[in-house]
Amino acid sequence: MIRVAIVGTGNISHAHVHAYLQFPDRCKIVALVDIVPAKAQAMKEKYGLDAQVYDDHEKILPLTDIDLVDVCTPPYVHASISINCLKSGKNVVCEKPMAASLEECDAMLRARDESGKKLSIIAQNRFRQPIADLKALLDSGIAGPVRSAQVDSFWWRGHCYYDLWWRGTWEKEGGGCTLNHAVHHIDMLCWMMGLPQKVTSILANVAHDNAEVEDLSASILQYPGALAQLTASVVHHAEEQQLVFQCEKAKIAAPFACYASTSMGNGFPTRNEALEKEIADYVAALPRVQYEGHDGQLENILTAIEQDKDVAITGEEGRRTIELITAVYKAGTISQTVELPLKKDDPFYTVEGIMANVPHFYEKTTSAAELTGEITLGSSYKK
Repeated sequence: MIRVAIVGTGNISHAHVHAYLQFPDRCKIVALVDIVPAKAQAMKEKYGLDAQVYDDHEKILPLTDIDLVDVCTPPYVHASISINCLKSGKNVVCEKPMAASLEECDAMLRARDESGKKLSIIAQNRFRQPIADLKALLDSGIAGPVRSAQVDSFWWRGHCYYDLWWRGTWEKEGGGCTLNHAVHHIDMLCWMMGLPQKVTSILANVAHDNAEVEDLSASILQYPGALAQLTASVVHHAEEQQLVFQCEKAKIAAPFACYASTSMGNGFPTRNEALEKEIADYVAALPRVQYEGHDGQLENILTAIEQDKDVAITGEEGRRTIELITAVYKAGTISQTVELPLKKDDPFYTVEGIMANVPHFYEKTTSAAELTGEITLGSSYKK
């Protein structure tokens, strides 16, 4: 039985609790930690958990009956809490984004290696059927190499979204929609194509004058033989999120779409329905994802601990996502194309360097302790 402590009992932690409760014979939530203990107590009562409530994660560090710490706090303390828990001999799963800087990511990786424990970073969309299918399609080569990619990380958030005390500041949130929303799509892009060689970006805040950070960014990513366009937004109504890959032989996408063209003698296109059917048949024969979203990733972590295997989504992959996001911020800040990988002497390698350079679009003037209402977790990538 894997004993779990959840640190941070805000909105996203409910998805984690739901996941753990799917596996009552394999894990048990034994501790809830929040700097506002009443929130942790309310979670305990809501789900009927047999868990102890704490007001500081440092109070669980000496406990030997905790196997896995699940970090669901605001981003600015992801690194410190994860490192402390790893050093105390506990496995860690940390919500996205991994950390606010590459320096913090590297410190987390060192703590993992020195402790010998497991570290996984949440990227739950990899455990969605359409995303798993798209990855398998690209890996198969059936559509040919990628020539162009379009990543639409479209979300919509009202003006009051940034009234919450930790949101909308570089210090506490670490960034805007590129870091905290497009992180999902950037992870998926890096999983499918790796890091680009160069990044050119524009950052803007067009609708939220209560936030220092961007609410819209547009980037062009240069790969060998391919370009990708990435848009991160919290101003797009309908939140139509998609990944589209224009490959040599066909377009493939999530939500699933396929269109194949072949050339006529004059260079104009005609539809290749035979290849479209081949692609559709290939997808239909792929294995089904047993548990989707957070359920799937947390089940994978339980399995990794039980069987002493590697986790599906490692700290290195979490760092890779932060590296591309950092490149977007640097490119958008200095108005120049940025080459990857970023080096340790780069000003944007540290939190301090990022904060000293990034633009403050507005100054945050509102600091609400809590916002009520349900949250949305983005697309299921199903039509």
